[in-house]
Amino acid sequence: MRALRGLISQALVSWQPVGLFHTGVRLLAADKDLLVKLRKKTGYSFMNCKKALEQCANDFKQAETWLHQQAQKEGWDKASKLQGRKTKEGLVGLLQDGSTSVMVEVNCETDFVARNSKFQQLVQQVAVSTLRHCQSHPENTSSYVKGFLCGDELLQLKADESLKDQLALAIGKLGENMIMKRAAWVKTPSDIFVGSYMHGILMADLPSLTNMTFGKYGALVICKDSDGNLKSNISEIGRRLGQHVVGMNPLLVGSLEDESGGETETKMLAQPFLLEPSLTVGQYLQPRGINVLDFIRFECGEEAESTESTHT
Repeated sequence: MRALRGLISQALVSWQPVGLFHTGVRLLAADKDLLVKLRKKTGYSFMNCKKALEQCANDFKQAETWLHQQAQKEGWDKASKLQGRKTKEGLVGLLQDGSTSVMVEVNCETDFVARNSKFQQLVQQVAVSTLRHCQSHPENTSSYVKGFLCGDELLQLKADESLKDQLALAIGKLGENMIMKRAAWVKTPSDIFVGSYMHGILMADLPSLTNMTFGKYGALVICKDSDGNLKSNISEIGRRLGQHVVGMNPLLVGSLEDESGGETETKMLAQPFLLEPSLTVGQYLQPRGINVLDFIRFECGEEAESTESTHT
């Protein structure tokens, strides 16, 4: 009988740890899969994701919400500490959709962060929000509408979340001071074309950003055919004019009657054309039947002058 009791005791002792061990392995594996999934979706660290799951009893949706709330809080805490640090790097972003063209500038401290896909996503969110803002304005069938937004105005706009919250999330993730500096938009009727050019182009890391163009300099040039019909090569002409605006930095359009002042000339039509210096811009355009109505130029990190909010 004693021998039988001993065998039963040994069986119980050997059975219990094995059962508990296998159960623990299954639970740990399930937790790990959830942790990896949360890390992949949100981009936050494993430690923060683990803490979120612990706080929310492994509820994935609640943990995701908790992470975003913490990131916003920590982002603004970090933003207040980083405030005042210089933000001379960053990107100019260009987004065009039919009759609407948008150019934005978002700044950070280092070029390393400017090349980060999360920073590029922030620039895209600013551009998309500006595009929606522009498209909410009524169309002018006879001319173009141009508008500018300063940093404080941008922070009030919304994509899926307010840009203010998106900025906090980016600061929390990337750990640098950042500012949404400015945005410009142009809305045109069918007989007016907006040429565009970006210099120092940075290729996007994510497929979702392929409709955006990023660079250090950008230009939008508003053009119209003198005969009222858009020529087949106007896109290339617009690109060349944008290249000239970026390279020669004119201050105003001017007129065909203006005499050229040479290299120091600030009126666009009287400047030597960047791609054909023997001609002025006006002389290049006149036989092609193209009129330049207006232009916008952004240089990343420059001291931007204050502009009117809207022009028609």
